[in-house]
Amino acid sequence: MQAYDISQLRVLVLEKHLLIRRLLTEVFRECGVPTVMSTADPNDAFDMFCDSQIDIIFTDWCSGLDGMAFLNRVRQDPTSSNCFVPVVVVTAFTELHNVCVARDNGMTEYLAKPISAKMIYSRLVKVIENNRPFIRTGSFFGPERRRRQQDSYLSQNRRAA
Repeated sequence: MQAYDISQLRVLVLEKHLLIRRLLTEVFRECGVPTVMSTADPNDAFDMFCDSQIDIIFTDWCSGLDGMAFLNRVRQDPTSSNCFVPVVVVTAFTELHNVCVARDNGMTEYLAKPISAKMIYSRLVKVIENNRPFIRTGSFFGPERRRRQQDSYLSQNRRAA
């Protein structure tokens, strides 16, 4: 895995569980991230996001913390300070349906619990290396949902399915 200088990153962690929140914070600090802000409250997280220049968000999605509502707020709220910020959804909801819900709400990456330091860093690297363009339609705003380039998508009529 490629090593990057991430010493200038500013990370926001929205996580319900204190131990996982501390784990994420410590992993980022050990990787050299100087600024990690964390909270269990979505409203506090949104305020932190708007008040600081955040480079990446890791948000929980679980019973008792609606990470999808937070993600929608980041992407859609007119007061959002950066609707293009990469958002990694960290959750134990691993069924394909849940991945699709997160994708359709504009997530950048998905990280299934239980997590490890290597998994956290690998998602960070994916965000750095796979800077996907953003798409806005009537019902969606977020990173391009396709992960693979296929020859059939390269034609002039690629959206005419």
